[in-house]
Formats: sequence, C-alpha cells, structure tokens
Amino acid sequence: MLHPRLIATDLDGTLLRRGGSVSPRTVRALRTAVDAGAEVVIVTARPPRYIDAVAAATGVTGTAVCSNGAQLYDIAPRTVISSRDLSLLTARRVATVLAESAPGLGFAVETGHQIRYEPTYQLRHGEHPGAESPVASLADLWLLDTPIVKLLAHSTRFEAEALVVLAEQAAGGEAQFTHSGGRGLLEISAAGVTKADALAALCAERGISASEVVAFGDMPNDLSFLSWAGTGYAMGNAHPDVLTAVARHTATNEEDGVARVLEQLFT
Repeated sequence: MLHPRLIATDLDGTLLRRGGSVSPRTVRALRTAVDAGAEVVIVTARPPRYIDAVAAATGVTGTAVCSNGAQLYDIAPRTVISSRDLSLLTARRVATVLAESAPGLGFAVETGHQIRYEPTYQLRHGEHPGAESPVASLADLWLLDTPIVKLLAHSTRFEAEALVVLAEQAAGGEAQFTHSGGRGLLEISAAGVTKADALAALCAERGISASEVVAFGDMPNDLSFLSWAGTGYAMGNAHPDVLTAVARHTATNEEDGVARVLEQLFT
C-alpha cells in the first residue's frame, strides 16, 4: 500500500494535548512520516503567530494553512504567503446584522498578527497577551487600516452552534461562518474561505490529489477538509457533529490519536 503524500492536521484538540503540548510519541510519528516522504501541513483556525512554537516542538516545516483557510504561512522564513481578507465593508455590515440578531455580542478583528477588540468583547485569548489590544468603541474597529483576516463575535449568552445558525439566517452568503469549539465564539471569514479550499489549492500546486491526503480534526470548522481529503479521521474527542459526519475515528488527542494512525500507515 502506498503511503499518503500529505498529512493535514488540525492543532487544538487534535495534534496538541491540553495545554498545547505535543507528546513525544506524536513527534516520533510525524518524523517517521516525513522520513518516508510525506509532507505535514498544519491546518488550523489559529493565526500565524501561533505556528512557530508548534513547529519548533514538532519539527514540522513547510506550509501551514492558518485562520480557517484565510492565510497560507511559510513556516521557516515566518512569512505569510497569501491572505484572503474580509473586507471592511462586509465586516461592518455583518457585525451590524448580527448585533441585531444576538444582542450583547462583542466583536474583535483578527489581523493575523494581533487582535483588536471593542469593550463588549470580553474574551481574552491569553497565549500572546501583547498581541491583544483594545479600541475605545465598536466604531473604532472600522477605522483600522490593517486588513481583517477574521471577524470574531463572542457571546456570553449564546453557544457557538446557535451563533452559526443565527449568522447563516441573518447574513448567509455575506461571509463564511464557523466555530472551532470556543465557548460562545463565532468566527467569520470572507465568503468561500474554508480549510478545505485552502488545502485543495495547496495540494493542486504540488500535484497531490485528495486521494493522497490523510486528514485529522475535531471541530466543525474541520469538517470541510476532513470531507475533502481522501482519508479523514475524526478524533475520539471530536464534536458530536464531526463524529457523526466522518466515518473513520481515531483515539483522542490525549491518547495520541494522530500518532496511532500514522504508525499504522508508515510502519
């Protein structure tokens, strides 16, 4: 049996354990796959600033799909190769509609390098506190001159799943709505931006077909690329919607689910 040519893996809840660590077993499995000729591509909702530490811990080099597919990041030179931004006009229009549908929403914009948030947005991401900075009001978010990679909407009243439904009803077609497990956190990208779209484009450049890709994920924002890949695995700890939609399951992230599959494929 031929080895997969490309391994596409989500980070949080998939490759990483709680607290963001990578197990030695997972590192060994990734190295075995790379030594056998496979390319490892990180496919994550995280922006590029999170990738360097993971790359150092795992030895992964090459390209990462970041921000739910909005950005491609070249790991070694720490360079954003491409970015599909959300227009300021669309971000403002979507925020206005969502605020009417779900009162109390707070908003922030992710630029890939930092998060700017208005006073109602109470969520703090923590890992890079220097990258988070407030603006005085919601109106000030729309005065920023930095391209918007993602618009973030956070609610203390609504679950993320409910926010996705509300957003699709209120502004479907205006933008891409998803969530990656953050409590009450809706992630909004430019229309058509998905992990699958970015990964498919990357593979096309390399002459790699979907049938040559094995993918791992755990959250609804992973469903697009898990379905696109020739072989997709839902983690044992995956969201119920993912476990239902994806036929193949592996162990949880705490039980080295990715490593277990790679060991079978590459040994």
